[in-house]
Amino acid sequence: MFKNHSLRIIKKIFFIGFSTFLFSGGAFNLAPKATASPGFFEYQWSPEEGYKKLRYLQSSSERLERATYYFFLRGRERKADISKLTLRVPEYFEAKIKPQKLSLCKVKIGSYTSRTRCVENIPSNIRINEKQTSIDITPDKPIPLNKDSYAVVMKIFNPRKRGMFQFQAFSQNVGEIDISTYLGTWNIDVQ
Repeated sequence: MFKNHSLRIIKKIFFIGFSTFLFSGGAFNLAPKATASPGFFEYQWSPEEGYKKLRYLQSSSERLERATYYFFLRGRERKADISKLTLRVPEYFEAKIKPQKLSLCKVKIGSYTSRTRCVENIPSNIRINEKQTSIDITPDKPIPLNKDSYAVVMKIFNPRKRGMFQFQAFSQNVGEIDISTYLGTWNIDVQ
């Protein structure tokens, strides 16, 4: 009789422990996925000399999903007034970029309690080359050297292939010859 009673208790403990293990393991699979934002840790195998990481915001990192990219240019990342901005897009970034889905604006960068939003739209001429590897943005008035943050806003469908894509920013300053100056790199991740 004592054996039957202790065997029942052992079976109950085993059943409760095993079901707890199953339900807690399933809870990890049902947990929401992390949102697409630049991570705190980034590693490059052999960073180029002069490499500079720029901040960005990506609304979705899932393949083939509609996404809005904010490529930020903060005040401390600019060295002079910018008369022309060029973005170099990687050749393997196979997404259709349309000029009407691109804009330049003065931006208020969000935080945990507020959202990123455009404060003022900057009228500009936007051209994309045929291979879609270069985007030239020429604002009507140069982007001034001040503490304000500006952003290139791009609305696209994410590419089909996964990967990390490096968008590079170059600027032509007011009064200079047509020489582009490297501003930095945005590292976009598509999962």
